[in-house]
Amino acid sequence: MNVRLEIGIDCAEPTELAPFWAEALGYDIGQLGPDGTYLDLVPSEPEQPVIYFQRVPEPKTVKNRLHLDLWTTTPEREIERLIDIGAKPVGEPVTGLKGSWWQVMSDPVGNEFCVCREHDHDHA
Repeated sequence: MNVRLEIGIDCAEPTELAPFWAEALGYDIGQLGPDGTYLDLVPSEPEQPVIYFQRVPEPKTVKNRLHLDLWTTTPEREIERLIDIGAKPVGEPVTGLKGSWWQVMSDPVGNEFCVCREHDHDHA
């Protein structure tokens, strides 16, 4: 089975949210769709998923049902970098099974995501 993954993020204003995520992920900002409803982030590697922002009229009201996990061997440094570009920590870091560790964050409009500690044995 050969499928391509794209991840859509609903928001009020795609052109305002895209710069944060482009910087966070190292993606480029694509062209705004002709009707202004969609804006793609273009990955630097073709196997990475496209992230796109979809303009919707309703505000975010509850916790996301889907979120992104950003894995890194230096989560504390990554958290500081993300805070510098507009993210906020949500609560305290969490320790899970087998020494896993993550910090829930929110983007500038309140969408939750996690910064996770990458270990040599993770995602092998």
